[in-house]
Amino acid sequence: MDVLVISVIFRTLITYLIILLVFRFMGKREIGELSVMDLVVFIMLAEIAVFLIEEPDEEIWKAIVPMAVLLAIQIGSAWISLKNQSFRNWFDGKPSVIIKHGRVDEYEMRRQRYNFNDLLLQLREHGVHEVQDVAYAVLEPSGKLSVFEKKEDGTSDYAVVLIADGEIQKSGLKIIGKSRRWLLERLHHQGYNDVKEVSLCTINDQGELQFDQKNEFH
Repeated sequence: MDVLVISVIFRTLITYLIILLVFRFMGKREIGELSVMDLVVFIMLAEIAVFLIEEPDEEIWKAIVPMAVLLAIQIGSAWISLKNQSFRNWFDGKPSVIIKHGRVDEYEMRRQRYNFNDLLLQLREHGVHEVQDVAYAVLEPSGKLSVFEKKEDGTSDYAVVLIADGEIQKSGLKIIGKSRRWLLERLHHQGYNDVKEVSLCTINDQGELQFDQKNEFH
């Protein structure tokens, strides 16, 4: 077999293995849910992969080193995201409530650079034709719109996140019109002395709080 063909096969295999590693370290997420950082890494990997395969005369380390650096960045950012919510919110973004109880939050739409054409289109995709029929519509960091329709009694299945990863979510408290003190009192009533003991706390339209204890399986 020609030496050039063997070189191309070897380079293709190396490229495949490195990109596979990056995918593995990204965790189990759908393509539509990838963060901006993930997409940047993918684009750069694709460019390096093309160079690695189409330039067999170039030394292979010129492609492997930057790919390894990108892999290290991906691993490092994933680890920091698990430990630091502020970092995760900055890189991945946060969900935004666009509709609350049938009323559109125009300010949040402008902040997210999201227009009414996009909103109405995505509502129709969910089979919703009237904004008044929506209890909550949440614009996810991926750009997907999650829609929760009103039930006959005016409530919905949407649950507002009040605590995530042991940190109080100010945006959640703002949505339900409650204070930090109110939440801490509810925590104490449930037997929690510190917010850090709770991995997740949500409240539904009926005002029912749900708590998930941190590290309860360890």
